[in-house]
Amino acid sequence: MNKSILGLDKKDTANLVTELNGLLSNFQIYYQNLRGLHWNIKGKNFFQLHVKFEEFYTDSQVKIDEIAERILTLQGKPLHTFEDYLANSSVAVGKNISNDVEGVELVVNSLSELLKIERTILGISDEADDEGTNSMMSDFIAEQEKTIWMLNSWLGK
Repeated sequence: MNKSILGLDKKDTANLVTELNGLLSNFQIYYQNLRGLHWNIKGKNFFQLHVKFEEFYTDSQVKIDEIAERILTLQGKPLHTFEDYLANSSVAVGKNISNDVEGVELVVNSLSELLKIERTILGISDEADDEGTNSMMSDFIAEQEKTIWMLNSWLGK
């Protein structure tokens, strides 16, 4: 078997890099959506959501860096252009959203999409014996599931 410097199969590692770049792309779209929501939210829930969206985009910024650094650790190259992000993402782009419910629904839908991707990566990393990626995905998933529950409670669902 052809092993990487981390002792992982190089073919498995290349597949993980591709999947992680997809996650990176989706997180970049999610991050930018959150910035737009933070800037443009209006209405009676402005103060509450303005702060919450900032909390979310700050957290996303950390996760984006962690994903890119994991790609580098696996000896890959992280995508870094908006052209690449748009071409490799499935998270919806939210444009000109100022309504509170619409904004929170965008976040829930985005997190749901991120969870699908992360669960796929979790399965691949588990099969590849890549505990570093596996642990990262498990942490992301647990946190995002709780956030979805909280936001759905805010929405009255």
